[in-house]
Amino acid sequence: MRDPFIIETEPGTFVLFGTTDENVWGGPATGFDCYTSTDLERWQGPVAAFRPPAGFWSDTQYWAPEVFRLDGRFYLFATFASSETRVRGVAVLVSEQATGPYLPWSDGPVTPQEFPCLDGTLFIDDAAEPWLVFSRGAEGGPAGAAGIADGEMYAQRMSADLRESLGSPELLFRASAAAWSRPLTFPEGVEPPAQLRLAKDPLFTDGPFLLRSPAGRLQMLWSSFGEQGYAMGVATSESGTVLGPWSQEPEPLWPVNGGHGMILTPSAGGSRLVFHSPNDSPAERVTLVPVAFSADDLRLADCG
Repeated sequence: MRDPFIIETEPGTFVLFGTTDENVWGGPATGFDCYTSTDLERWQGPVAAFRPPAGFWSDTQYWAPEVFRLDGRFYLFATFASSETRVRGVAVLVSEQATGPYLPWSDGPVTPQEFPCLDGTLFIDDAAEPWLVFSRGAEGGPAGAAGIADGEMYAQRMSADLRESLGSPELLFRASAAAWSRPLTFPEGVEPPAQLRLAKDPLFTDGPFLLRSPAGRLQMLWSSFGEQGYAMGVATSESGTVLGPWSQEPEPLWPVNGGHGMILTPSAGGSRLVFHSPNDSPAERVTLVPVAFSADDLRLADCG
């Protein structure tokens, strides 16, 4: 499983989602599965959370499902792509139950269709307005458009019912803003996908997740490549709002061959960093590591 996301549906009951298709990069998509647990160690499943209905616009690259409960319903944000139209973006599904079945809610992607988007996460601001935060990677866009060398992170206002986006997306930062970010590399003898050869030495952004520190600072966990492979860093909004400006921690929170994480704080306490590690398919597994706030900064718990 890649891109894990855990929601606590009631005290002591957890549901785990993630990227679960056998060929996640380009094969025909099956859907999303989920697992349930009461102790975060033993998991039951899989449960078929989403299977595309007839006529669904996307047939490949089902990535990074994240589930949020609002007004008694569960909304799943995930990346989807179409091999026919070459569009890839974030769309919204809905269910009455955390484990599904989920049905399409948005009319296709809620992200811009002029460039490929991925890894959308929901953020509700202090005015109770919903925002989608998502990445633009380094790969090329529809119809073979040239890729970008410096991945980007965006925020997009959403309608109150989460069915559509409002206005234009706002650029938050680029991967190069983090001193620890390095160009995407592949192991010796591994040929990068064609879309990633369009950008020279690309930096990239993915896997955003927003949270408030105990003192109320708005922070974002996000992933890129670092000195030791896939890694996760932390950015802080200087204004306390989703539009920033965002400053970057000089060193990654998790530096070694693992990423696309989120912070789970169970009702019983004890925050955990949830991510996949290693980053090599099909060896990646869900990993939970204790984290804590020290001087209002997010740190691995054993680092003080």
